[in-house]
Amino acid sequence: MIPATRTDSPGADRRGTRRRGAGHASCHHGEILQGVFLDSAGRRCAGLVTLPMSGPGSRAEFTRRPGTPPERLTVRPGDRTKAARAAALAVEECARRCGEPPCGGELRVSGDVPVGLGMGSSTSDVIAVVRAVSDSYGMRLPPAAVARLAVRAELACDPLMLDARPVLFAQREGRVLEVLGHRLPPLVVVGCALGGGAPVDTLSLPARVHDDHDVRAFERLRVLLRRAVATGDAALLGRVATASARRGQRLLCHPEFDALVGIARRLGAVGVQIAHSGSVAGLLLDPAAPGLRRRVRGCVRALESDGIPATRTFTTFPAAPGFPDPADLSNFPTTKESPSGPAHRGGHRPTGPDTPRRPARLPAL
Repeated sequence: MIPATRTDSPGADRRGTRRRGAGHASCHHGEILQGVFLDSAGRRCAGLVTLPMSGPGSRAEFTRRPGTPPERLTVRPGDRTKAARAAALAVEECARRCGEPPCGGELRVSGDVPVGLGMGSSTSDVIAVVRAVSDSYGMRLPPAAVARLAVRAELACDPLMLDARPVLFAQREGRVLEVLGHRLPPLVVVGCALGGGAPVDTLSLPARVHDDHDVRAFERLRVLLRRAVATGDAALLGRVATASARRGQRLLCHPEFDALVGIARRLGAVGVQIAHSGSVAGLLLDPAAPGLRRRVRGCVRALESDGIPATRTFTTFPAAPGFPDPADLSNFPTTKESPSGPAHRGGHRPTGPDTPRRPARLPAL
């Protein structure tokens, strides 16, 4: 086990009885691959590979109060139940590592990750909270410990604690099944919202039982994705993402899915990806192919002509020789106000049958 590392925290007062910590976590843009895979022992387990996205995220501030009982934990907004569980679990973990009794404190959570679109809003909250609590103790928990706490807080989590490193992650167990490589192949993603951006009630979806044929198919996609990451092959990654999206479509049944695939084919995208538990989706383009700006503009126009709101254009790579600077993508035309899940600024609104279906602002990148 990787031990927690100590950090110099500026949050202690002069008597050392009050410490403040801060934490941040990003979100993702749905999945590249999701299904059922075999672990190193040959056991089946659910797994996924997410598409990282910088920009929206969750922020947390935690002030611990030594000497107070641990149940005296206040959370604002008050309906962030998963964040509250994460804070209590993180306090217990950090106090144990420090040899101190757990204590109470004050937690504030904010962020701008849309809820219900499959962008990891709840995991972003939870990881930001765990990082804020550990920072208040002057330590940095290793990713494996953060993942374990996140699963305990919300039953399943996304691998946001690993930042942008591509991994096959068992979301219900909080463990890495395979590290696929150092980074994803360079991609430009033209994001959009299917279903008008209405949140998906994942609890109402029928449970799918995967047989041996399904597992073999997912394992083949895993091998191809491993090769795509190792060789930087954007086209091969696009094939994997499209195949995974087709399988996810069997449950989600987005009416615009065929139109999305048709746009990708007509305009030279390498594939499409969707959130397997939400409505966010993306057209994947190879930035090394000629005419990138023309193709991105064409994708945005085609999406809007088919009634699919374009949301944001982003990349999987930093500025590098031979590729466009991601900051230049701000010149691409995208929808200024696109339908999306309500942003995670106020209270936590878990997705369910009564989740409000109202558009919220998701600024274009």
